[in-house]
Amino acid sequence: MVEIEQLRALKAVVDGGTFEAAARALHVTPSAVSQRIKSLEASLGRTLVQRTKPVVATQSGAAVLRLARQIDTLTDQTRAELNDDGVSAPISIAVNADSMATWVLPALAPLAGTTTFDLHRQDQDRTAQLLHDGIVSAAITSVSEPVRGCTVRSLGAMRYRPSATEKFIERWFGAGTTIEALSTAPVVVFDADDRLQDNYLRHRGVDSHTPPRHLVPASSDYARAVELGFGWGMIPDLQD
Repeated sequence: MVEIEQLRALKAVVDGGTFEAAARALHVTPSAVSQRIKSLEASLGRTLVQRTKPVVATQSGAAVLRLARQIDTLTDQTRAELNDDGVSAPISIAVNADSMATWVLPALAPLAGTTTFDLHRQDQDRTAQLLHDGIVSAAITSVSEPVRGCTVRSLGAMRYRPSATEKFIERWFGAGTTIEALSTAPVVVFDADDRLQDNYLRHRGVDSHTPPRHLVPASSDYARAVELGFGWGMIPDLQD
């Protein structure tokens, strides 16, 4: 049988990175935290954490960690309703930068008076991994396959188009977006995890490692870099 205090210990250890940090957060001794984790592992017959620095959840631990976060959220929401204080525990959501910069904040704004959010920025192809690892309770992702223990709901489509300034197009694509031109024209990339431009280049038959690239890891600054002619890049329609 899984006990709430054991789940809270698991969450505190992974969030804090050490048994000592978890002990401070829970106001108990490190040995008490260790005993709760060991008891939880024994009851489930699985190793739940790698005892490294920082402590990280195993694959089994990530599944239990998701449960711990869900129970924590539900407990705090119920307490808030009973106390009528109007504020619940933060809901952790993994969000890609472009969604954050366009539609996510307006969508969440009506709930901001009664719900707090802990938003984690990550590439849309990798947000589901944060959910899998138990770091967040929900994720906005481009991956249609649900994480075990979770469900998937379509939120719509976010369309991206290759964009550049007229001056940039005249200089680099005067003869069209040929393979040769795409292989030499500078490209603006959000960060090392950003695959949008690489996918477009591969679709056009271009080695994605060939063009020079600028890394601009902020959604509004990324669009600004394209507007200033640093290179071409994939811009969402919502950001036009």
